[in-house]
Amino acid sequence: MSELKNFDRMFRLDGKVALVTGGSRGLGLHTATAFLLAGAKKVFISARKNEGPQGIDRAVEKLNKLPVSGTAIGIAANVADTEDIERLVKKVQETDDKLDILVCNAGATWGGPFDPTPDWSSKKVLDLNVRGVFNLARLFAPLLEHAGTRRDPSRIIIVSSTAGTTVPHVGEHGTIMYSVSKAAAHHLSRQLAVELGPRNITTNTVAPGFFPSKLANGLIEMLGGQQELEDWNPRKRLGEPEDIAGVMVYLASPAGAYVNGEDIAVDGGVRYAAGRQSQL
Repeated sequence: MSELKNFDRMFRLDGKVALVTGGSRGLGLHTATAFLLAGAKKVFISARKNEGPQGIDRAVEKLNKLPVSGTAIGIAANVADTEDIERLVKKVQETDDKLDILVCNAGATWGGPFDPTPDWSSKKVLDLNVRGVFNLARLFAPLLEHAGTRRDPSRIIIVSSTAGTTVPHVGEHGTIMYSVSKAAAHHLSRQLAVELGPRNITTNTVAPGFFPSKLANGLIEMLGGQQELEDWNPRKRLGEPEDIAGVMVYLASPAGAYVNGEDIAVDGGVRYAAGRQSQL
């Protein structure tokens, strides 16, 4: 028999403080929910807007109705803007002198034919998906370092996409710069793993496939609809909230303490299938 220390706490986040960007809806909201259910003491969520059905205020209201002791706090911020990230850091520092988990989830996409691609679309995608993630890691590093230990490091989790390792969409609905930005996010994770590992901060990438969401639903319809994409997937379905929740808790919990610089695809294996995506 092996002696496994504290196995009953291996997938718990008791007492942890987390920040999830883009946390008011979709994958970010699934992640924030999972962290609170796993015992996190406090989860900050950021997004650009407070108001609206998918704004911060509504998400915080829902999160704080969970049957848990932890709390959710919303902070409006545009994490493509370095000054806004600096303001976000200061808001967190008003109540906490450390941060255990940083989830860089906020992202932007743009699709269309190659030749008329407007330059503003590339700037928008790269500013948020690459430069913004780098600056989040850079500016929150002191708070993360303050929380991390050799045995229990702080965590940075970058939400990328399987588009970072495949060429899924070209032609009329091409997403070239989005895919490039996600490939950059994958390599940024590896760079940060080596740079910040000695400071007791790990960095990993989660690369989802299609999860029905506001960001993905338009493209899902363009590709033939949810049923067609499910038929092409080896698992015969698209992603569900529990799928992203499980991998996020794993990476943020003691179970993931020695995982650093890895890319975890959460797509049912569809990136290996010769399916609808490769036929565009």
